[in-house]
Amino acid sequence: MASCIAHSIGATAKFPGSHHYQSSKLFTADQSRSIYLGGTIKWDCLKLEFRGNSSRRVYSLRSTLTAVACSLSSVNGTSSSGERVVVLVIGGGGREHALCYALKRSPTCDGVFCAPGNAGISNSGDATCISDLDILDSSAVISFCREWGVGLVVVGPEAPLVAGLSNDLVKAGIPTFGPSSEAAALEGSKNFMKGICDKYGIPTAKYRTFADSTAAKSYIKEQGAPIVIKADGLAAGKGVIVALTLEEAYDAVDSMLVKGDFGPAGCHVVIEEYLEGEEASFFALVDGENAIPLESAQDHKRVGDGDTGPNTGGMGAYSPAPVLTKELQSLVMKSIILPTVKGMANEGCKFVGVLYAGLMIERKSGLPKLIEYNVRFGDPECQVLMVRLESDLAQVLLAACKGELRGISLDWSPGSAMVVVMASKGYPGSYEKGTLIQNLEEAEQVSPFVKVFHAGTAIDTNGNFIAAGGRVLGVTAKGRDLEEARDRAYQAVDQINWPGGFSRKDIGWRALPLKQYSTKG
Repeated sequence: MASCIAHSIGATAKFPGSHHYQSSKLFTADQSRSIYLGGTIKWDCLKLEFRGNSSRRVYSLRSTLTAVACSLSSVNGTSSSGERVVVLVIGGGGREHALCYALKRSPTCDGVFCAPGNAGISNSGDATCISDLDILDSSAVISFCREWGVGLVVVGPEAPLVAGLSNDLVKAGIPTFGPSSEAAALEGSKNFMKGICDKYGIPTAKYRTFADSTAAKSYIKEQGAPIVIKADGLAAGKGVIVALTLEEAYDAVDSMLVKGDFGPAGCHVVIEEYLEGEEASFFALVDGENAIPLESAQDHKRVGDGDTGPNTGGMGAYSPAPVLTKELQSLVMKSIILPTVKGMANEGCKFVGVLYAGLMIERKSGLPKLIEYNVRFGDPECQVLMVRLESDLAQVLLAACKGELRGISLDWSPGSAMVVVMASKGYPGSYEKGTLIQNLEEAEQVSPFVKVFHAGTAIDTNGNFIAAGGRVLGVTAKGRDLEEARDRAYQAVDQINWPGGFSRKDIGWRALPLKQYSTKG
């Protein structure tokens, strides 16, 4: 198995099989076609691009590239050091693009695959996308990892986790960052999460769980509105309804328990007290016994400016979040994260992965309460965290898989980062797919500190980016402070020509003076 460090392409070199490498081209022996390379070689999972007249096909070749990478290592006089690893990222959204971007920058990461990935990830060069790998088929994923020497799998979305992908990969001896299906119940079942909170004294909103609509409505009438209705299971981010009136609450119960709008996820409902305050996101990496905090972040769930309109998967985020002071972060670790880690270990399902705590900093007490757990990086919070992370992400995640996080600390870039999500018009309701998106390169040229992450893009027959989902782009920027990060992000948004898309114009408004932007749409 080859293990070659990444190199900048330099001198001409000859390799086995009569292939030549020169000036970022790999020529076949008869010179009949050339393969354009990216400018670096990484182990044997290099992305090769065959450029045709109307489209670009992307291939990953193994045996030849192993020889190429190792030969170039010899030519350039470089050698590998430390534990090197090829990584497979599971998923295909903006969160996964950000993870690929950070892993690609890891000094000890020799290659990044993403399955299924998306058009933007592939075209950015941040990973080699494997669009036809069924990520819910554990045997297929295991076979791929063995064939390509994958030494670390990072699972992005919740569905494969709840389905047990991590269980199967770990059983096969493949280090996997992401919890077992049993531990993933912290997100997969809100009732399970609440039970852990009750048992281990973790502060959260008062609640009751119901399977009967009549009993649920009776409890709602007792408690009054506003009140929060949650589908117990996974509902693609749409299973939480903040009901401002009793009628809205009753309708939410009916949609879940009577009409079955949420399928099996809505067979039980969790009814919670409404907490007033400021929401914040807190992330911690967990190795089963130990936890280390990531930087703070805050997202905007509502679709409209001023935090109005229906909830979404997230319309923007920024890091750090001023509401989470160092004192509050310490309190969250002590009162919420560490008791959860200990509790899960006591329950016989150690948690390995990232714990994403959705918090409410209560207005009346100023103290944090747990709203919900996610068992993966948040989206779009992951985007602002990954552009700020300066540590070797691959090594940190490997340490988590091995139970070796104790004593590790993370390095972060100073200043702030912000992501503005661009979504298809109509989201989170019905929206049109296939709308044309232009000027993405111009957006990233606004500043060296701007990165556009792709969440839901595809390529049309003319080679143009088109929208293929609700949340489509995450326009992300760093700055010396939050105001500079915001200005750069919105300047980049304004460069993008997408009549079929829109964004909020006030991301960061809680932390900054309100500044409306004339973004398109």
